[in-house]
Amino acid sequence: MTSIVLASSNPGKIREIQAILQNDNILPQSQFNVTEPDEIGSTFIENAIIKARNAALRCKLPAIADDSGLVVDALNGAPGVISARYAGPRATDKANLNKVLKNLKDVPPEHRTARFVCVMVYMRHAADPTPLIAQGVWEGRILSQAVGENGFGYDPIFWVEEYQCSSAQLSAEQKNGISHRWRALQLLSQQIAKL
Repeated sequence: MTSIVLASSNPGKIREIQAILQNDNILPQSQFNVTEPDEIGSTFIENAIIKARNAALRCKLPAIADDSGLVVDALNGAPGVISARYAGPRATDKANLNKVLKNLKDVPPEHRTARFVCVMVYMRHAADPTPLIAQGVWEGRILSQAVGENGFGYDPIFWVEEYQCSSAQLSAEQKNGISHRWRALQLLSQQIAKL
């Protein structure tokens, strides 16, 4: 099977995707010293395509990329496509989630609905005119404070109704079986299998 480059330098994301796909032929773009492109898209789909095209071009291999983030209804969809840099260009996970908590401080629990969204893109080559696209959504709500030590990003403030805990209190196996990334990867892998 041909190797596929994973267009990400985020270690948490790389671990999740490799664990979910259980595929040894998926290589992180860091092995090829690929510089991440500027995410100038206004949607998750646009940014995922930018990243996949960049990785395919630089590595001369098929590429998978994702763009994902937290969408909070009471914040009109923010942080959305700027989830990784919500508190600034080089913001830490803690700074980002603290900004969400601050912006929601007067919002009651019943109006703190949110979802994680993940768009996965597979490009056969950099000029692929018909990339495969899959979207996964994971519904939840935002807690009033961070809870849990697992996961990354906004996991400590994302309440998972199914397990009655935050995403950061789930084991990697539990999260990888229900997350937005898992849902998108399931759909994408079905499309790839048909190629």
